[in-house]
Amino acid sequence: MSERVRDTKMSAGLLAPDDDLPLLDRIVAGDAQAFEELVQRHEERVYRVTIAITGNHEDAEEAMQQTFLKVYQHLGGFQRASKFTTWLTRIAVNEALQKRRRQRVTESLDDPRLTDEAVMPKQLRDWHDDPEKIYSKQQMREIVESAIQSLAPMYREVFVLRDVQGLTTQEAAEALGIAVSALKSRLLRARLMMREALAGHFQRPITLKSRIFQVRWKIQDALVAGFR
Repeated sequence: MSERVRDTKMSAGLLAPDDDLPLLDRIVAGDAQAFEELVQRHEERVYRVTIAITGNHEDAEEAMQQTFLKVYQHLGGFQRASKFTTWLTRIAVNEALQKRRRQRVTESLDDPRLTDEAVMPKQLRDWHDDPEKIYSKQQMREIVESAIQSLAPMYREVFVLRDVQGLTTQEAAEALGIAVSALKSRLLRARLMMREALAGHFQRPITLKSRIFQVRWKIQDALVAGFR
């Protein structure tokens, strides 16, 4: 998508405006303070991505540093065909994956030991909020972050990119270098596991509506079983 086409779609209301563009213009013009503002605005986003992929704080911090270094070096080549946060997230994913490869992590994204039976949740309970809403509440953040880190890497990555960072299915699949169908399958399992992990903290009283909700998730569980 060219910049002219993007501007046309934005004016027509088909694309959301990118709030980062004024900062990017200042950085390209040589404003060092603007880059510091950009880092402060997005450092938490980038760290969540890198910790989700690397699995440890030291590697996540190094990948985050490399991400912003790459952004600074290549900002002039950013075509603005997508939002800056999408471009930034893709760089963060690449840096984290490279860091993990260099550390020779033995667990593959498709580790055969992670069978469907091993990762499928045993409980399907309803809760008050979905993970994205809970994540925004400061007092619950530690609980949710712990649950996210408990996921195996192949599920943690897709959950963070889709449900925390808000990438589209296509964007997340491209960032991770996997098929859209594989991403959807992993994301469904990740969401089921997150629901199981958080159910004890955010349960609702059993109602007819919640029972119907549980049935709906059992149906999705059966659909997952159909992938085998």
